[in-house]
Amino acid sequence: MSFSVDQIRHLYDFQSHYLDRNGHKYHYLDEGYGKPVVMIHGNPSWSFMYRELVVSLRGSYRVIVPDHMGCGLSDKPHSADYEYRLAQRVSDLESLLAQLGVTRNITLIMHDWGGPIGMTYATHHPSSIGRLIILNTAAFLLPPGKTLPWSLRFCRDSRVAAFLIRRFNAFSVAATYVGCRLRPMSTQVRRAYTGPYDSWKNRIATLRFVQDIPLTPGDPSYALLRKTQEGLYQFQKTPMLICWGEQDFVFDHDFLQEWVKRFPKAEVHRFSQAGHYVLEEVPAAIVSLVGEFLANHPLKQGAQ
Repeated sequence: MSFSVDQIRHLYDFQSHYLDRNGHKYHYLDEGYGKPVVMIHGNPSWSFMYRELVVSLRGSYRVIVPDHMGCGLSDKPHSADYEYRLAQRVSDLESLLAQLGVTRNITLIMHDWGGPIGMTYATHHPSSIGRLIILNTAAFLLPPGKTLPWSLRFCRDSRVAAFLIRRFNAFSVAATYVGCRLRPMSTQVRRAYTGPYDSWKNRIATLRFVQDIPLTPGDPSYALLRKTQEGLYQFQKTPMLICWGEQDFVFDHDFLQEWVKRFPKAEVHRFSQAGHYVLEEVPAAIVSLVGEFLANHPLKQGAQ
């Protein structure tokens, strides 16, 4: 049975909106009113991951949550019709926020690939950014001396892995197990995460994302991420909250230390037993921390 959002309406009860991107539907949530909070997911998740934050914030803020093309409820075009690269992801986000008139006082919340996408957007539009919230992600190249875990390198470079990801949804399914260390996902939540990736065609983004991980200067997205890394200094005075699951086997202690080194004034909360999907494992704590952080760092009055 193919995936339908009606199957998870009890968990994800939001109105869908779509932006046309060259004939492809780019799905997003747009809930509430007020200063904009833009939540950017990674791979292999989608806007479903942010559901509890959306509910908690939409009474006081305008909450915007896109599904990257190929993910969630967005269309899943063939790679001949859409370039599954970091630059295209950023362009999609820029088009969405411009279309919505969201150009000032933006709070970015980022997880996994959301970090490179969101912070590249931020370096392109630094005056638009008011606050930053980091959840197990990066916005820089691998820290010095760091190597990509063998499992991710296998998924990135192996034709066998590409077949397993497209044929059996291996990447998305595995992530729902290894991504939670403190509190395993329930069956219904796991189905919600993996549901949009229910066919060979619909699993294209989960593969293309991992294939786009930039490791060497010859990789297509390496130069752009390096430029983003070089532009991070612009946000040293921007209020930043970091909520980090310390049992993440990819975004581990070295990545957290890189954030802290670059942003020593950031408010940091470590969750020693939580993994990659930290928002799934300690949702109440993070919802509370985000609410307090936003209240403690009010933005300028006026139009967004």
